[in-house]
Amino acid sequence: MNREIITTGKTIDEAVLAAAYELGLSSKDDVEYTVIDEPKKGLFGIGATPAKIKATVANKGASMALNFVKQLVADMGLDVTVEIKDVEDSDRNSKLIDITGEGAGVLIGHHGDTLDSIQYLANLAANKKIDGSKPAYVKITVDAENYRAKREQTLRALARRMADKVLKQKKSVMLEPMNPYERRIIHSEIQNIAGVSTNSIGSENNRKIVIFLEEK
Repeated sequence: MNREIITTGKTIDEAVLAAAYELGLSSKDDVEYTVIDEPKKGLFGIGATPAKIKATVANKGASMALNFVKQLVADMGLDVTVEIKDVEDSDRNSKLIDITGEGAGVLIGHHGDTLDSIQYLANLAANKKIDGSKPAYVKITVDAENYRAKREQTLRALARRMADKVLKQKKSVMLEPMNPYERRIIHSEIQNIAGVSTNSIGSENNRKIVIFLEEK
């Protein structure tokens, strides 16, 4: 398990550099950190407090994925910010690459298909062999402008609306094709609604969810 340390500096950048030195790393890009305290200037230098971070050695695979996405958006000429973060309520093997900025929307595509493609490639970059050996496994999620959370809300609302339609009309409803991630959201939401259930039909690239009445 990687050693975690706490370092301080006048700025967050200085605190990261201090962490890199203490961890024996050659670059601050090899440091993975969480900000504990933002620096405060104080009034006339009185009451100033340094930046404080919790740092450890970055997962090499996550760094490879981050560099891949950064290079991709740079090649596209997009003015965006690319950051890597821990995934909430998950283990250290899951990372979120978050893309924000005015040009981030072009990376989403129709129902997130472009974003999913970037995520697939980022996972390949994160888990490929380097000099004959694989880095520690890491699962990468790529998001742009909080699209995934918004899409989940939309899908859950769709599931509730279609379930209500099935209950009222007593007829099954078939949804448009969705990827596995989106189908899981629909299945999860329908499980909370009495009287209806779901099933998936079709081939993997054209798989659809059917919402139907449960037999009494």
